[in-house]
This record gives sequence, structure tokens and C-alpha cells, in this order.
Amino acid sequence: MSGIWVAIGLSQDLPLGVVTAGRWQGAELAIWRAGSGRLSAWNDRCPHRGMRLSHGFVRGETLSCIYHGWTYGSDGACRKIPAHPAMVPPAAIQAEVYACVEADGVIWVAPAASDVALPDLSGLKPVRSITVQANAIALARALPGFVAQDTVWRGEVAGAAVALVLQDRDATLRLHALGAGDRVAVSRWLDGLRRLVEEGALV
Repeated sequence: MSGIWVAIGLSQDLPLGVVTAGRWQGAELAIWRAGSGRLSAWNDRCPHRGMRLSHGFVRGETLSCIYHGWTYGSDGACRKIPAHPAMVPPAAIQAEVYACVEADGVIWVAPAASDVALPDLSGLKPVRSITVQANAIALARALPGFVAQDTVWRGEVAGAAVALVLQDRDATLRLHALGAGDRVAVSRWLDGLRRLVEEGALV
């Protein structure tokens, strides 16, 4: 499924002017939020020398590489090369851009051309994300009452709807939780779930 959307985090965890690392199907990404709030996701390598762009810094609507300061606009095109301030960067200098959107408080990434619909999480509010040292098989054993559809697992906690959006990260899972009920109750349940899943993975 080359066009599948992958959840890489919750909107609340990526403030204005921040860049962070993420992954899509094994590809390493730099995800950043401009001063206007616009999200971008790129291959995590500067086209110049391959430095990780997730180590860079956001200024307004641009992202700059921390190594030599090459600066890129939200479309991925190079805007400035500090060593040659009078030069207009060639159009060929371009970061590899992915599609990046947010919906229902979740940040989603896919290849630039994706016609796959996003999961519908309306009515749920983001709670928090956790990392679990286990795989989806161990998670399934710990969630017998949940129904899985692609990367979204749905069930109930304390009588209220809950959704877990899975982000597979090799030997670990990143779970992005949303719920319709008490956020504190869901957060505490997540801590218990992590212990249960990780203990089950060792059996």
C-alpha cells in the first residue's frame, strides 16, 4: 500500500516553529511546523551534504539545515545559500517532499501523491502518545475487545469510545490515543496497557 497514510504524532505535540524526526514505512523524515502553522514532511537529509534536516531550525516559513545553513521553503525548494548570498539557488536543489496533513488532532504523512482516504476519528479528542516495546501481536492479545481496521484500533475505556492509531517502528509501537471520555482516565489506562503489552510480549 504505497499511498497509505501513517500517523506520526498528535498535533498538540508539534508547536509552531518546531522540527522533529519521524518515519514513513522505514523512510526517515523531518516534520516541521512553520510560523503560520503549516505542516511539512520531507526526507530527513539536506540535499547539500546529507545532514539531518530534523536537526535544523525553523524561521518563519522556512527550515534551515544546521550544517551550512541552506534554507528551504515549505515547498522544499532551496531559498538561500549563506556562502553565496547573491546567488539565486538552482531549482534542482529541492528537498524530497511528502504529503503531510492533520485531521482530528493527528498528524498524517504519506507520499506526495496519495489518494487513500484518512481514517475518520471525528468525535474523539487527542490524549497522548506512548511507545510500547512490543509488536502488534502482543498488542492484540492485550486488547481483546478492540476492533482493528488498518492502523486504527477502536474500543471502549470506562464506557467511552477510544481509538489507538498505531505507528509501527520496527521492534516497537508508537500508539497515538484519542478518546471521547475523561482524558485523565484514558491516560492512566494507557500506562496500564503498556505494562500489560510489554509483559505479554515477554511470555
